Amino acid sequence: MPSTKAPTPAKSIPQHRIYPYLLRKLPVTRPNQVWCSDITYIPVKRGFLYLVVIMDWATRKVLSWRLSNTLDASFCVEALKDAIAKYGSPEIMNTDQGSQYTGAGWITTLTKAGITISMDGRGRYLDNIFIERLWRSLKQEAIYLHEITDGFQAKQVIDEWIWFYNSERPHTALDKRTPDTAYFGVTQTRNAA
Repeated sequence: MPSTKAPTPAKSIPQHRIYPYLLRKLPVTRPNQVWCSDITYIPVKRGFLYLVVIMDWATRKVLSWRLSNTLDASFCVEALKDAIAKYGSPEIMNTDQGSQYTGAGWITTLTKAGITISMDGRGRYLDNIFIERLWRSLKQEAIYLHEITDGFQAKQVIDEWIWFYNSERPHTALDKRTPDTAYFGVTQTRNAA
């Protein structure tokens, strides 16, 4: 069942450690050098669902995603573990300072995988600009074009759009390659993605 509570921005918890932002002058040039993650809300007929994405920074490839009807951190950790299982570990993971990303489940998963942690500056959404652009495109090109009634339909719409985004949509910043081509060096088919 979707949440009927209005979406709120990620909230930090004062007792949780905040890590420094490590990407300011770092040239990010290859897959699995830096991953990023963020959460957005997806409007459905009777409320909202929450979507988390794990994205490769250099290639813009969406590596993993999950939907949830709560902002509990477990769906974020599941998406992270899924991405690591499929693609190995990145060198750095960048997120905002929300409680899902400063909590024990997320931090422990990153630490055990040997991943360096980076966090956006407080209120600096541009520190994670590529995922913010993803949200804008997803909502304008898919979510807002449908009257989504439930989680099943939301999952189907998102799955189809992410497949299109990864495997068929060329990006100017990637020399007109798709994220899949930039990440793998080859075009992926629907069953391989």
